[in-house]
Amino acid sequence: MCTLNEERNLPYVLPKIPSDVYEVLIVDGNSKDNTIKVVKQLLPSARILFQPGRGKGDALRYGIREAKGDIIVMLDADGSMAPEEIPLFVEPLLKGYDFVKGSRFLPGGGTSDMSMHRIFGNWVFTTLTNILHRCRYTDLCYGYNAFWKKAFDAVNFNGNGFEVETEINIRIRKAGLKVAEVPSFETERINGVGNLHSLKDGWRILTTIFKEVRTSV
Repeated sequence: MCTLNEERNLPYVLPKIPSDVYEVLIVDGNSKDNTIKVVKQLLPSARILFQPGRGKGDALRYGIREAKGDIIVMLDADGSMAPEEIPLFVEPLLKGYDFVKGSRFLPGGGTSDMSMHRIFGNWVFTTLTNILHRCRYTDLCYGYNAFWKKAFDAVNFNGNGFEVETEINIRIRKAGLKVAEVPSFETERINGVGNLHSLKDGWRILTTIFKEVRTSV
């Protein structure tokens, strides 16, 4: 879980993580609020790391490298993703899949956090990715994922912004890994303002989709 000034959201997230999760790993991007204090109060067993660089991609790479478990789940700290869904993501992995994506657009999924222009943009990006990279995704721009740690030995990703999720999804497909999608419901972040900028990050996602046509894993 990557955190940056999430002290007001963590009380709604950490207590809902299933008790049988082997390790809760927090990668903090040098929060200026009481994020670390709240983590220690609510979940003393959590392992806290401080991000060496900047950006979501940098935090994910660091967390994946340092994680001790065999299965890794990517969960946002803002309360928009339900920790109660973690078993739904893990189940396909135990049945032979390498990577499991959450989808807000499968039956049983949904979102209360996306404007119409973001829904349209996500559809465009998903359609382009499916055509150019021979994928069958229903939701490209959603970061709730689970995977075997060993599977990422075959995937190198270097994006640092929100485009990193697109890069991961494409390179997972290029590596020939077995991918499943499961329905997931996204709510609005509970407190604060997110760092997503539709135009800037949308352009970076679009650039990544086309750049990956020429990039090997």
